[in-house]
Amino acid sequence: MLNFKTSITSALIGAGMIASTTGAALADDQIQIVGSSTVFPFATTVAERFGKSTDFKTPVVESTGSGGGLKLFCAGVGLDTPDITNASRRIKASEVEKCAANGVTDIVEVKVGYDGIVMANSRQAAQMELSLQDIFLALAKDVPNGQGELQANPYKTWKDVNAALPDVKIEVMGPPPTSGTRDAFVELAMEGGCKQFDWIKALKKSDKPAYKALCHTIREDGAFIEAGENDNLIVQKLQANADAMGIFGFSFLDQNDDVIQGSKINGVAPEFELIADGSYPVSRSLFFYVKADHVGKVDGMAEFLAEFTSQAASGEDGYLADKGLIPMPEAERAEWADKAKNLTKLEM
Repeated sequence: MLNFKTSITSALIGAGMIASTTGAALADDQIQIVGSSTVFPFATTVAERFGKSTDFKTPVVESTGSGGGLKLFCAGVGLDTPDITNASRRIKASEVEKCAANGVTDIVEVKVGYDGIVMANSRQAAQMELSLQDIFLALAKDVPNGQGELQANPYKTWKDVNAALPDVKIEVMGPPPTSGTRDAFVELAMEGGCKQFDWIKALKKSDKPAYKALCHTIREDGAFIEAGENDNLIVQKLQANADAMGIFGFSFLDQNDDVIQGSKINGVAPEFELIADGSYPVSRSLFFYVKADHVGKVDGMAEFLAEFTSQAASGEDGYLADKGLIPMPEAERAEWADKAKNLTKLEM
């Protein structure tokens, strides 16, 4: 009989909702990891090295999106649930509550490093130079009409948004609502542009729900296209359509910079050093979350955590930097490695 892990994974793969590092049936003596598509290539790299360099089985890593992964992770404690979930944004208080309601109370939070969210296009087209305000006006469902009121987004081309931009149709492929990249994008890029309007910024104090709804709601008229959790698929579509743009993590730009290019945002290019020093305006932290109850019960859990947080993997000159991860300063990395080693319980 198929266990929960096997059945849920088969269903998700069959529906095209996740990518997996292996098609093998899931086993209780094998670490099961779900979550963020952004963290997926880093977790996959660590898992493959871990499997080759130890006597433990290679962990199974599935890309379900941050929200989807946390939903599976919070379903309960036991060997029929994921052991670790990756997230490209911090776990929400509401998710911690859902975990607790299902008995998942001993959660260990581990920061992996940093990442930038890029808006990229094909190298066959001109590099875009966008402001945060341009991004908001291009992608928000409702936008200011210039008279202190809102209107349904009327902009069809980038030139409509800003006369300095090209007369090209707004066509942006990005992640679905279950994605941590989507959450971070609307918070950092969309809201960052939204609050450039003084009367909207003031709305945050008087009516925060209305402010958030306005700044975080992406248009649904075809200008923004939900492209699923497979960021590699967005890269492929950008190669096929030079007019389109895509939203994803820096690592996918870094691994494909021969065919795609990142847009400058507020005059800053999405480059490794500029994300690391905070100059690039759309950057965020990456995490994974661990069920402490599973450590010691699932083979290799403690050893895998040690590998992922090691200097050799996530340090300044670690092998994950070659994959596009922006490492933390050494003291910060060591602090998070200690938390992973000691299974320090999450504090919100």
